[in-house]
Amino acid sequence: MKFVILSGLAAFGLLAASLAFLAIGRRIGARRLHLDPKGGSAGHAAVEAAVFGLLGLLLAFTFSGALQRFDERRQLIAEEANAITTANWQADLLSPEARSAFRDTLRQYLNARIEVSRHPRLIDWGQEFLPPEDVARSEALQSKIWQIAIDPSHTQRAESVEQVLLPTLTSMFAVARARNSIGQRHPPEIIYGMLFGLTLVSSLLAGYGMAASKTPSWVHMVGFALSLAGTVFVICDVEFPRSGLIRVDMFDQVLINALDKAPH
Repeated sequence: MKFVILSGLAAFGLLAASLAFLAIGRRIGARRLHLDPKGGSAGHAAVEAAVFGLLGLLLAFTFSGALQRFDERRQLIAEEANAITTANWQADLLSPEARSAFRDTLRQYLNARIEVSRHPRLIDWGQEFLPPEDVARSEALQSKIWQIAIDPSHTQRAESVEQVLLPTLTSMFAVARARNSIGQRHPPEIIYGMLFGLTLVSSLLAGYGMAASKTPSWVHMVGFALSLAGTVFVICDVEFPRSGLIRVDMFDQVLINALDKAPH
């Protein structure tokens, strides 16, 4: 909720700043036309086209990247759930005693991973923001699961465990690390700075282009500013899907259900 409030305030600030730059640009343009009625608006089309084109390209780049990372987050949740379910089924390769211990530990690990997923900053900001005790618990359970699987006394056919179960556990741990670190995959902060800066420059140029009209068209000015501010807000919201309005929390149910229909 705090992130929603902060991003909403940032979007509102961008909206207000865009409207202010539109008004400033229109005033500058009107003064320019007053001093030079015939040539005041000549030769500006190329500059405006370049700036608006650059803004459109940057918006498309950041929006597309945010959606791609959002889909990757959902895919990683499904991959981790599939790996845990597969490991649970492959526990049949172990002896009955080891099988029970393996599955109990695997369930503890699943619960630990679900708890980790409930920390918003895991998916949004990266593993360095996770509580140390959650990281330590998950790693300890990973080590315990691995030790049960590789113990020669826990299996009747060691080659089956090496060829089937151990690769599944390796994949399961790799997906967990990928989910823990995916929050670090954001565009550089300078990209967002450029996005805000180009939005204001575009507002200034758009206001300059409206200078020829006698009265300002507030419909166009508000529509222009609202469209840009709204787009930037959605980009930021998709980029941080456990802190904003657009969320991946619903996909955690796949993890919660991972072992429901699997053997106990």
